[in-house]
Amino acid sequence: MKRRILLVDDEVAVLLTMKAILEISGFEVDTAASGREGKSKLHTREYQMVITDMRMENDEAGVEVIRAARSAQYHPAVALLTAFPVADEDWQEMGADKMLVKPMHVRILLEQIEHLLTSHEAKLAAMGISSGATTSAAKTPAKKAARTTAKSKKATKAPSVRKKAAKKTAKVIAKKSPAKKSSAKKAPLKAVRKRV
Repeated sequence: MKRRILLVDDEVAVLLTMKAILEISGFEVDTAASGREGKSKLHTREYQMVITDMRMENDEAGVEVIRAARSAQYHPAVALLTAFPVADEDWQEMGADKMLVKPMHVRILLEQIEHLLTSHEAKLAAMGISSGATTSAAKTPAKKAARTTAKSKKATKAPSVRKKAAKKTAKVIAKKSPAKKSSAKKAPLKAVRKRV
């Protein structure tokens, strides 16, 4: 399953460039061009990571996206993307896990994102919390029940399938057994000898 990232930035050039870079690197990327749109998307899908600009439609838009990500039940990693670096204490107080300063070399950006995802998943595992990667829609109660039902149907079908396979195998073995072949060949020869 591809890891899904929500990228929130009001600069279209940044959105499109980062989206292309991340998708080429194997991520599934959704974009939002404002803090409001980003908060909305956080409620409609699950993400393993949220990368948000700090200043968008207002100075607090990025902080609002971070708060919304922190309140999401699927616990995404959160990175603050900014062209105006702030002190470590400030972005950590906002609730971000990492600060990414733009512009940034592509290789460094990808390394930092990968490192953040790995460390965040390890942190969640240590706390006994499942991440967005393991709480995907495939693991909702309704889907779990459907999977359990499908497994029980397979289990009930298994014995009849085995019986049929065993019968077919027995027939094939009976047809190819040397005893039957030799007796089948001898019978016509005996009939020919009797006629002569």
